[in-house]
Amino acid sequence: MGSIAKKGLNQYLMQLQQHPLRTKAITAGTLAGLSDIVSQKLTGIQKLQLKRILLKVIFGVAYLGPFGHYLHIILDKIFKGKRDTKTVAKKVLLEQVTSSPWNNLLFMVYYGMVVEGRPWVHVKAKIKKDYPTIQYTSWTFWPVIGWINHRYVPLQFRVILQSLVAFWEFF
Repeated sequence: MGSIAKKGLNQYLMQLQQHPLRTKAITAGTLAGLSDIVSQKLTGIQKLQLKRILLKVIFGVAYLGPFGHYLHIILDKIFKGKRDTKTVAKKVLLEQVTSSPWNNLLFMVYYGMVVEGRPWVHVKAKIKKDYPTIQYTSWTFWPVIGWINHRYVPLQFRVILQSLVAFWEFF
């Protein structure tokens, strides 16, 4: 690894150790913003919609990073940091029946009302129409990521893994 990259990684790891919540929030926001830039380009948007990108960054910084940070701490406390097969299955199940539906619903509300600026009545109709499919799709994909995360990834890197996977999911 080049010395600049190695220094950058070491600095990031130090920040993650010294300021885990802040580092995870900034990472989640950065990846949400980058994901939206890629999404806009892939969908043919010629001029980047900066407000949309900023609102995605805010969602990552204000919600995704902090929520994931505390969720994984709580899950590790509930299950005493165990990583055996039975415990990981329980963590994944708990995550999928609690935070997954909540996260998808909250994102749909935020995206519809804040990012797109649509009135609640339209957002509510879209949720009623699309939420079951979105949640079902989420339940077919995210448990695998959750399994990998809880079984193999150290606690301090779990939000980062989720943010990296979500980077590809957002578009």
